[in-house]
Amino acid sequence: MKRIWMIVSLCLFFGWNAGAQDSPADAPASKDDVEKYLQVMHSQEMMGKMVDAMAKPMHQMIHQEYLKDKDKLPADFEARMNKMMDESMKTSPWDEMIQSMVPVYQKHFTKGDIDALVTFYSTPTGQKLLQEMPAVTAEAMQSIMPLLQKHVEAMNDRMQQEIAAMKKETDDKAKKKAPIPNN
Repeated sequence: MKRIWMIVSLCLFFGWNAGAQDSPADAPASKDDVEKYLQVMHSQEMMGKMVDAMAKPMHQMIHQEYLKDKDKLPADFEARMNKMMDESMKTSPWDEMIQSMVPVYQKHFTKGDIDALVTFYSTPTGQKLLQEMPAVTAEAMQSIMPLLQKHVEAMNDRMQQEIAAMKKETDDKAKKKAPIPNN
């Protein structure tokens, strides 16, 4: 009887242990898996399109800044700032940035996840999403830019008010601590 329990126990243990093994899809994504995903996504081309798409709203933001302070800025302010921004965007290390994302994808996605993403982005719908994403992003940025600017201005105003209040509080405390001159 002991022998049967021992055999059953061993079978259960080895059966459970074999069932607990990770399937290949649950394995961590390899560097090659992630690089294949980035290739299917045309990540380098997409990055270039995104940068180009972001340029127009950024130029508009520079124009708005110019309009606010045009009496204090040189006439060529916009041209100089746009040129500086465009050059900065073109010389950014985009390839290195893309490569630096590989370990992040490996950390958060399994081989199965990456395979599913590759499968999706290989479909016509996935390719359409990739093709339209720069335009969607540019239009979204353009639509949120006024809201974002308004929010940033309000936040800046509030911070300036808080700073003024803190300075006043500090000044008031300093005045209270100052010795009263004897007359």
